[in-house]
Amino acid sequence: MSDVHSEQLLAEVAALPSMPGVYRYFDSAGGVLYVGKARNLKKRVSSYFQKNHGGTRIGHMIGKIARMETTVVRSEAEALLLENNLIKTLKPRYNILFRDDKSYPYLKITGTRERDGTDGLAAGSVPRLAYYRGATDRRHRYFGPYPSAWAVKETIQQLQKVFRLRTCEDTVYANRTRPCLLYQIKRCTGPCVGHIEPQAYADDVADAEAFLRGDTQQVLAELEGRMMAHAEKLEFEQAAELRNRMSALSKVLHQQSVEIASDKDVDILAVKVQGGKACVNLAMVRGGRHLGDRAYFPAHVEDAALVAQAEAEDGGPGAGAEVETVEQQVLEAFIAQHYIDSPAPPTLVLGETVGRELIEAIAQQAGQRTTAVFQPRAQRRLWLEMAQKNADIQLARLLAEEGSQQARTRALVDALELAPDDLDSFRIECFDISHTAGEATQASCVVFEHHAMQNREYRRYNIEGITPGDDYAAMRQVLQRRYGKIAEAIAAEADAPPPGDAAGADAPPGTVGARMPDLVLVDGGKGQVSMAREVFAELGLPLSLIVGVEKGEGRKVGLEELVFADGREKVYLGRDSAALMLVAQIRDEAHRFAITGMRAKRAKVRVGGSQLEEIPGIGPKRRARLLQRFGGIRGVAAASVEDIASVDGIAFDLAEEIYRALH
Repeated sequence: MSDVHSEQLLAEVAALPSMPGVYRYFDSAGGVLYVGKARNLKKRVSSYFQKNHGGTRIGHMIGKIARMETTVVRSEAEALLLENNLIKTLKPRYNILFRDDKSYPYLKITGTRERDGTDGLAAGSVPRLAYYRGATDRRHRYFGPYPSAWAVKETIQQLQKVFRLRTCEDTVYANRTRPCLLYQIKRCTGPCVGHIEPQAYADDVADAEAFLRGDTQQVLAELEGRMMAHAEKLEFEQAAELRNRMSALSKVLHQQSVEIASDKDVDILAVKVQGGKACVNLAMVRGGRHLGDRAYFPAHVEDAALVAQAEAEDGGPGAGAEVETVEQQVLEAFIAQHYIDSPAPPTLVLGETVGRELIEAIAQQAGQRTTAVFQPRAQRRLWLEMAQKNADIQLARLLAEEGSQQARTRALVDALELAPDDLDSFRIECFDISHTAGEATQASCVVFEHHAMQNREYRRYNIEGITPGDDYAAMRQVLQRRYGKIAEAIAAEADAPPPGDAAGADAPPGTVGARMPDLVLVDGGKGQVSMAREVFAELGLPLSLIVGVEKGEGRKVGLEELVFADGREKVYLGRDSAALMLVAQIRDEAHRFAITGMRAKRAKVRVGGSQLEEIPGIGPKRRARLLQRFGGIRGVAAASVEDIASVDGIAFDLAEEIYRALH
C-alpha cells in the first residue's frame, strides 16, 4: 500500500515514537477517516502501511489516507479517553459512532444547599420539586440522571403523593393568598399560606431526599417515629396523616419491587447486533428504583468492526488475545463515549465482557470506584435479561422500519419509472409555502435521503419583495434561490477541462461535486408545477425532476395525484400505495416545517396570549396554565424548553414547539 502514499506521510510514520498515543487519518479533502489508540504508536500505525489489504474495505480506507495526526499520552487510559473524545467531536467514517443525544433529565429540589430556616416560608427558602435539564450548580440538589422526561414526572408525582412538596414556580408561590388545588387533593402541604411549620416542611424535604437516595427504610423509620410521638401526645389526626404517608410510601415501593440495599445506583447495558445494525439498551437504577431504559443505535458498525479486526490481526490493541466480537466492540464504544459526559455509577451490569482498562478509565473520569459485573446473579440477572429483551425488540423494530422505508423508496422509484444509480442515495427535496393572509411568508425545503428525513439539511427561506399572498411568486423565488447556484456550478463543471489538464486546477471552488436531487416535490397542482417548470427552464435544469402533489377531491388524504412538469399525464398511485405513503410523509413534513417557521416569524411582531392559541395543541386550558405559571406571554417567551415542559399537561415535544413558535 506504500506506493499510493506520499513520501512525507511515510517519513512521518517511520519517525513515530514507541509510546502510547492516539492517531487520526485524514483524506485529501480534510475529512476524518479513522481515530485509533495504541500502546505503541510506531508499531500500530506502521502496520497499516506495511501490509497489502487488497480491495477490501480496509484497503479502500487506507488508500484514502492523505495525512495523519498523532498525540502522545502518558498511559493507555488517557489514550482511551482522548480517542473517544475525538470520535465524538470529529465523527470519523470508520469508527463506531453513537449520536449525541439530548442531555439526560434530572429531578431537582431547589435551594436545599442554602437552607438555614431564617427566611420562614419565603419562596426562596421553601424547596420545590422540578423537572430539569442542563448544567447543574451547587445551590440545588439534583437526582438522576433519568432515562426520560416521563420517568422524572412519574417520580415527582410519587413524591407529591407521599411527601407533599410544592412544585409551583416562585412567582406563583409568592403571590398566593389561598391554597391551590394541589393542597385540596393532598398533593401539597400549603407552605405558601402557612399551613405547615417551616421545620415540618424541612423534615418532609429531608425524607424526600433520603427516599431518592434509596434510604427507604430510614424514611419509614423516621415516619413511624414521628407517628408514635404524635400518638403519645394524643394528636391522633397528625398521627393518622403520617400513617397514610407510610401506606402511600409502602405502595410506591411495592410498585417498584426492585429495591436492593446494596444496589442503589446501577446501569445495566445489553447489546444486540443483527443485519449490520446494532442496538445498546441502557437501563437505569437510581436509589434502588428501576427508572426505565433507553435504546441507542450506533453508526458505521460494519466498517468499524472490520478495522478493529484488522488491527487485532496486525498487532494492534488486543493483539495476541482472542479477537473481540462485534457485540463487544459496540458495547466498548458505547461505554467509552457515553461516560465521557455522564459520570458512571458505582456498578455496571454488562451483557458482554469489556477490557479492564476501559472500566478503570471511566472510573478515573467519574472520580469514584466503578465495578463491572459480567455474570450477574439474582436481581441483577433479571435486570440484564430485561435489558437484553428490550435491545432485541428495539433492534427488530428498527430493522422493520428501515425495511419498510426502503420498500417505500423502491415503490416510488418504480411508480415514477426512475433509474437511480444507488437507491440508498436517492434524494428528494420538497417545497412548501406558508403564510397568514400574506403575512410572514416563508418557504420550506425538506430533504429525504438514505430512506429517511435528513432534518439537518432542512432550510427555511424568508420570502420578500412579492405581492402578499402570491404563492406562485413565492415558489419562483425559493426555487431560484435554491437551485440557481447549483445550476451555475453544474454548468461550470461541464465546461471545465478534463482531469489532468493543467487548466483544471484553476476551476472555482465549489463547482466540482454539485448535485441536484433525484426528485423535486412541490406541494401544489398545475399552477405551482408550471411555475417550477419556468424556473427550471431558465436555469437549464431537467424538467423531469419536478413532480407536483395535487390534493384530491375534497382534499381527502389518500386521493392525491402526481402532476409532472415534462408533459406526462397525471398519476394516481392509489390510497394504499407505498409510494403515495412516502410522498405524503415528505409533503406533510415540508408543510409542518413551513408552518412552524411562519408562526415563529409572525410571533416576533405580535404580542399577547393569542400567540399561544395559534400553536397546535395549545387550547384555552393549557394557555391559561402557561400564562399563570410565567405571569404572561413575555414570561413564557423568556422560559426555557425545560421550564415550559414542567407545566402540567405540556409534554416535552410540545414545549419545544412552543419555544420555536415564540422564538
